[in-house]
Amino acid sequence: MRAASHPENEKRIAALRSYGILDTPRESDFDEIVALAARICETPISVVNLIDNDRQWFKAEVGLNARETPLETSICSHIILEDGFVEIPDTLDDPRMADNPLCQDNPGLRFYAGAPLVTDSGLPLGTLCVLGNEPRELNELQRETLRVLSRQVMHQLDLRRALQNEQTLRAEMDHRIKNSLQATSSLVRIYTRAVNDDTAREALDAVRRRIDGMSALHEHLQRSSTRGNVGMPGYLEDMIASLRETTPENITLSLQVADISLPFNFATDLGVILSEFVANTIKYGYPDGAEGTVKISLNETDDGMLILHAADNGLGSAAPPPDPNRVSGIGNKIVAAAASNLGGALNQNLTESGAELTLMFEAQ
Repeated sequence: MRAASHPENEKRIAALRSYGILDTPRESDFDEIVALAARICETPISVVNLIDNDRQWFKAEVGLNARETPLETSICSHIILEDGFVEIPDTLDDPRMADNPLCQDNPGLRFYAGAPLVTDSGLPLGTLCVLGNEPRELNELQRETLRVLSRQVMHQLDLRRALQNEQTLRAEMDHRIKNSLQATSSLVRIYTRAVNDDTAREALDAVRRRIDGMSALHEHLQRSSTRGNVGMPGYLEDMIASLRETTPENITLSLQVADISLPFNFATDLGVILSEFVANTIKYGYPDGAEGTVKISLNETDDGMLILHAADNGLGSAAPPPDPNRVSGIGNKIVAAAASNLGGALNQNLTESGAELTLMFEAQ
């Protein structure tokens, strides 16, 4: 006979769905639990069984070679209506199994023992159960093992849901932060166009570059599979793409980056250095619309050191020196501070061939 619905079945099903566990692939954490339960209880069958609306679905099983069966033949759908551990020494003596073909078959399921999988709010999701083809009884150690292992299954499910909730919350926060940064950058652009004072425009441009750099860094940190580390190829390409938006058409930006991942704070300092170099190149390297190229590279040496190199083919030493009181002069100080944060050796030169920056630092 099919079991009656649980008194709080809607809440129970909602709780089950909140775990995001149904129809997921097999996982060793659960497979090991059913294998251990079958071995200790000396049964051919053990199952992590979750009771859905119209089926029982097996997250893990030994001895069944199936992932789900209909509720009409489900023993566990009856068991979740009871409190605590349930043992049925002979299913043929239980009126609930009188017409169950799985019990009537030869050999049929003649023995059942199950511990419920219960949420913190008391809603049963299913069972960890063992089954056999002969009537029998478990000893007390075997019963306690099932109880303990069922709690371990719930711990695994709770941890899985907590991780999913954290990832969902993080994705939502990241989305909002990214939108806020982009909106702020757009506002700075609007203010910059409305300002006539050159010093103020430089300051606003510097602020916008910092915001765009943080936006790119935040996005790549979100995508990173290594918490706290950022892949340099994608991040620096996004940085350069953002800089290209405000780079005159006569200047070409090129980038070559090795497959390197760096901590968040390293990426921040590299972004500052590159954005300032490009900004100074645009301002001083190519007056009167002269065409030019800025080449940027980040590579790793054989001994594990990283080399950031940036160079243009602009005026170089022929350009007039910037006013140290202007924003560009402050920018040079920021570059020096960023290089110091990286623990690197910074060299900046103006030659007849153009401006050049080299930073060597240790990968960590």
